[in-house]
Amino acid sequence: MSQLRKDPIVGRWTIIATERARRPAAFVDPLSTITDPKQCPYCQDIASKGVYESHGVKVVNSRSPILDDTKPFELRGHGLYDVCHSYGSHEIVLEVSEHIANMADLPKEQINAVMQTYALRMQALRKNPFIEYILAYKNYGVAAGSRNIGHSRSQIMAVPVLPMRVKDKINGAQKYFDFHERCMFCDMITQELKDKQRVVVENEDFVVITPFASRFPFETWILPKDHHCDFADAIKDHEDSLAAIMKDILLRFKIGLNDPAYNYMIQTSPVKNPSSFKDYYHWHIEVMPRLTRVAGFERGTGFYICPIPPEMTAAFLREVDIHA
Repeated sequence: MSQLRKDPIVGRWTIIATERARRPAAFVDPLSTITDPKQCPYCQDIASKGVYESHGVKVVNSRSPILDDTKPFELRGHGLYDVCHSYGSHEIVLEVSEHIANMADLPKEQINAVMQTYALRMQALRKNPFIEYILAYKNYGVAAGSRNIGHSRSQIMAVPVLPMRVKDKINGAQKYFDFHERCMFCDMITQELKDKQRVVVENEDFVVITPFASRFPFETWILPKDHHCDFADAIKDHEDSLAAIMKDILLRFKIGLNDPAYNYMIQTSPVKNPSSFKDYYHWHIEVMPRLTRVAGFERGTGFYICPIPPEMTAAFLREVDIHA
């Protein structure tokens, strides 16, 4: 039977449509074509002056930025509406100088350098007094919102307002803490490690789970076992461990799901007043292969329909041999 499952953090409901379950290997959305390295704009950017560069990772300003800080941030009214210049920062992180498409194929040391770069850029960008939130994220493959260029890259965007999705997570975590006097994410980690059903892989510092109320098939979360609200400060001395588990899960996607498109997003605490979030918020990374599409029911209700139980996807991913 199908189940309705409630996300304990934001209160959103998901329908786990078990009668629709398909074999996990039947979900396929591979990267089809990639740009010749000679035509790759990011290979060209490697030689240009960037914002930051270290250990083969280079950060450049986006050629077509969604946000910029050329004009001051000024919020103004337009009747009953609020409007302002699209103030902020939009940076591209070139993860490797070579023309390699998937982060899964990068050495662990290079992924380590990428994670360090995220942290350093976040620390630099949050010095801007108008910035409220910074998101580091990756789009891999057309279905994930990327172009088939074939050069491993990700993005960092800094915005002057707090995104609603972040507000929902923070509010849910705070309510749980106010009632239980414990971090919801820490409790989640404890329960998942005890149950084991939705644990994909773990190491000394991190655990990868498929969330109980997964929105999408093979949605996974990378959670640090130690409590900390801020990614940029928390990963110091843990970059290698994070790189290892990131490479592990991305290889399981590539091998087990035939190189699907995917997104990952680093969910961290807001920039302003970080000490106010330290007790109840817990940074994490959401990693999602793009194997299904959101349709009318989801858009009309806010529910999601996941066609395969997270326990099944976790079991499938555990069995993928990434050392073959």
